[in-house]
Amino acid sequence: MLRICLAFVLAFPVAAFSADRIEGRVHVVDADTWDVGGVRVRLHGIDAPELDQSCKDAQGQNWSCGAWATQQVKERFEGKTAACVPRDRDRYDRVVARCNVRGTDVAQVMVLEGLAFAYRKYSNDYVAAETKAVASNQGLHAGQVQVPWVHRALGRNQNSQPCQIKGNISSSGERIYHAPGQKYYAKTKISQRKGERWFCSASEARSAGWRPAKR
Repeated sequence: MLRICLAFVLAFPVAAFSADRIEGRVHVVDADTWDVGGVRVRLHGIDAPELDQSCKDAQGQNWSCGAWATQQVKERFEGKTAACVPRDRDRYDRVVARCNVRGTDVAQVMVLEGLAFAYRKYSNDYVAAETKAVASNQGLHAGQVQVPWVHRALGRNQNSQPCQIKGNISSSGERIYHAPGQKYYAKTKISQRKGERWFCSASEARSAGWRPAKR
């Protein structure tokens, strides 16, 4: 029993994680994926635009809604202390959790302000908040936006072209992804035996814990 408990403690930052609570400073990876006290967290019950996703504004012009949503979330929550209650784990091994900052449900705020959508596939907790945001044309609802889960599905099924982003692991163990056109893209080799992998988008790589190459 002691051996099992010790393994569980070593798997996560001791100060930030317990079986029923994660607490720590917030670093926003993208709008709905945060690092909280060093633990990668996916916010429960909502879905925000992918970081590289585009939308159309009220005039029909394209704009970078994914980057905008992430920036808005950073301005509100970056560096603050969050308390999160784990609910599940997703396929990227992120902790799916409901998080509060100063007693306020952050997902509720994001949906009310039109920065994210109620993710009905997993929860109905934020449907009422989304109805209010739609009625008042808040944030993303002021224009034309493809909900993120449809955007991702269409991106995967657009054609048979293989995923082209290389998820490399450096000699120091750092996870770095290289996109076509970057300086070391052609030289970078992928070894699945080392845990390296291919990604279909930059947002998918970031969600899995890889950072972009600097060049």
